[in-house]
Amino acid sequence: MTRAAASVASPTNMLRRFVPPRRLPAGRVDVLPGFGVPLPVGPLGKTFKEAPLGRIGNLEVRLARTVGEVKRAQELRFRVFYEEMSAIPDAWTMVTRRDADAFDAICDHILVLDHDAPEAKPFGKTRPRIVGTYRVLRRSVAERHDGFYTESEFDLRRLLDAKPHLEFLELGRSCVLPAWRGKRTLELLWQGIWAYVQRHRIDVMVGCASLEGTDPSRLALPLSFLHHHCATDAEWAVRALPERYTAMDRLSKEAIDPRAAIRALPPLVKGYVKLGAKIGDGAVVDHQFGTTDVFICMPVKEISKRWVDFYGADASRRAV
Repeated sequence: MTRAAASVASPTNMLRRFVPPRRLPAGRVDVLPGFGVPLPVGPLGKTFKEAPLGRIGNLEVRLARTVGEVKRAQELRFRVFYEEMSAIPDAWTMVTRRDADAFDAICDHILVLDHDAPEAKPFGKTRPRIVGTYRVLRRSVAERHDGFYTESEFDLRRLLDAKPHLEFLELGRSCVLPAWRGKRTLELLWQGIWAYVQRHRIDVMVGCASLEGTDPSRLALPLSFLHHHCATDAEWAVRALPERYTAMDRLSKEAIDPRAAIRALPPLVKGYVKLGAKIGDGAVVDHQFGTTDVFICMPVKEISKRWVDFYGADASRRAV
């Protein structure tokens, strides 16, 4: 490898392609720990990364193929999390107008693209618009770097250590542009996830799911419902980190109206519950994103049979 090529492929340069450098007081660039070894070109093989995972009419789901597409997904996340919702940007996020962190460089990014709503490119060319995204990270990749994002809020280590033979998949950074928040877009995102699960023989899906707002007392109904009706059993127990723990059992089980509680759940959390997801012990208030987060756990073998039957053993069969 030439010196120039080695420089381009260095961990620092790879990280900078996704994440704006953050200047420390001394003026040096802060590259997060765990990136002292070369980052993978892509967690997936070329064939799977290039293949569409599904399509319904003008909407297609597939993995991001280029750094540019990851950046466009980050721009979409900025629009939803920072402009539409109440996340608080730092200076670099405001300048770049991208929701970016170090995990983006080692994750795969599931995209929904609309071929009937193209975006302009230079020289008069166009490209399909990215209208929805999900970020996914496999355990086999995470453990070569700094672990999972979820571990910044929840004590996942005990569960991981108890099940060293299982492949975990972290789900995160899910968002869809307002005009595309219909059934088809969400269906395609989940079709992409299921194809990914099948391709990599995923055993367990985990992650943080968010309820908008940072005052748990105002979220008493949905939090209490999740605590009393959707809690993990001892085998899959995960607890919020002690310094971030917020109690969820704010109402007694008898005081909860289940129908009202389900209506109060955000669509994403409601979708997880319908799939059979279980919820960890304790919530975490994320002041930067303006949310209260809960831990979700979905062992693949326990996912709702109705959902599995809908997509089938080979989710990509529905691609056209």
